[in-house]
Amino acid sequence: MGVDLAAEPAKTAVATIDWHDGRATLVDVRLGATDADLVAASRGAVRVGIDSPFGWPDEFVTFISAHHRHAAPTHGPLNTRAARGPLVRRTTDDVVRERTGLIPLSVSADLIAHVALRCVGVLAALDVTDRVDGRAVEAYPAAALSTWGFTSRGYKGRANDAVRRTLVGQFVDATPWFNLGTHHDLCMRSDDAFDAVLAAFLARAAAIGRTHLPTAPQRTVARREGWIHLPDIALSDLASA
Repeated sequence: MGVDLAAEPAKTAVATIDWHDGRATLVDVRLGATDADLVAASRGAVRVGIDSPFGWPDEFVTFISAHHRHAAPTHGPLNTRAARGPLVRRTTDDVVRERTGLIPLSVSADLIAHVALRCVGVLAALDVTDRVDGRAVEAYPAAALSTWGFTSRGYKGRANDAVRRTLVGQFVDATPWFNLGTHHDLCMRSDDAFDAVLAAFLARAAAIGRTHLPTAPQRTVARREGWIHLPDIALSDLASA
C-alpha cells in the first residue's frame, strides 16, 4: 500500500497494489483518504509506504526543548541558513541528498511539518513503532523517480499536467508487467494519486529487502528521526524479485 499523505484528507491519496507471479495490478487508488480510510486500507498489506517524514532532527528536538525551558540555545550560531542546517535536516535527508542530489523538504522548517504532525497520528493508528524498517516505511517518490531515471521535478499541479501525463506514460511503458486497470486516467490527472502509486512501489521494494538501510551508527539516530527508503533495485526487476 502507498500513501501520499497531506495535511488534510482532501489531498491525501492511497493506492493498493497486488504483486503476484511477476506481475503487479493496481487494485485501487483513491483521493480524500481519512485516517480511518488509511487504517482500513492497510489491513492485509505486507508493507505500507508513506510519503511523509516519520520524525524530526535530533538537534531540533533538543534545541526546542531547551528553548521551551528558557535554557540557553543548545546549538549555535543561528544567524545563517548554513549554521542552522543541523536543526532542519535529518540524517536521512543528508543521505538522500548525497545519493540523488535531491533535497527533501525540511520537517522542521517547511510546510511539510503539518503533514508530519498528521503522520504521527497515522503511525500510532497503524501501531508502527519501528521508524526505520517497520510495517510502514518512509517513501520519497521524487527520489525513487530520480533513482529509476525519470523526471523527478515539475510534474505536480495543474500547470504541469502535460509533464505529468508524459511522465506517467513513460512509467507505464517501463513497467509492461504493471496493470493500472481503470485507474490510468486518475494517475494522469492527479499527482497525489501517482505519488501514492510510487509510494506503493517503494513499499514493495522494502518488503523484498531491496532498499538502502542505515549503517549501524546511522540506525541509532534513524530510530528517532525516521529513514527514507531509496530503492536499490532496477524498476524492471521489481515484480520478478
